[in-house]
Amino acid sequence: MAGQIIILNGAPRSGKSSIAQAIQEHFEGPWMNLGVDSYAQITPPRYRPGIGLRPGGECPDLEVFVPRFYGALYESIAAHSRLDLNVVADVGHHDGYSKPLDILADCAHRLAGLPVLFVGVRCPIEIIMERRAASETGRGYVTGSSGDPVPLPVRLWQEAVHRPGVYDLEVDTSLLSSVQCADAIRQHLKSVQVAN
Repeated sequence: MAGQIIILNGAPRSGKSSIAQAIQEHFEGPWMNLGVDSYAQITPPRYRPGIGLRPGGECPDLEVFVPRFYGALYESIAAHSRLDLNVVADVGHHDGYSKPLDILADCAHRLAGLPVLFVGVRCPIEIIMERRAASETGRGYVTGSSGDPVPLPVRLWQEAVHRPGVYDLEVDTSLLSSVQCADAIRQHLKSVQVAN
């Protein structure tokens, strides 16, 4: 038996990590959190932000490593699932590098044959800007100013992360709390199990 995999895809500060935490706290059994934040902790500082590299081709010298980093992360996700461990992973997939890397297709291939739910985590850019402004200092989040209320890096994330935007389920964290989003995911998983 394989463990369930939930991939939460969205822009930074859209609420993915909070949903992952709610899943860990409220779902039955162990849910391993393997995502961008946990992967950043094991990425050597000189290769960061690693899989968190922003859209726009900002660091072409690091891009050569990004497909391998994602590949290793998704192989780890698959390994956990094959050992009957459930996995929730919060990521921000995009192909807005200096050249297309087609990472999402490669990641999907690595999870072939495993139970995966791909969830789009949406949030209006105005709410994301409020969350960025309220974030703890030192996290590296770009914030707005009176002259530039929504800086280009934030706009690029908002545009690129949901392209192509084909999901099994979408949640909006401006309308639902993290616990409500987790509950919507749980209900979707139950409906899929009943249908099968």
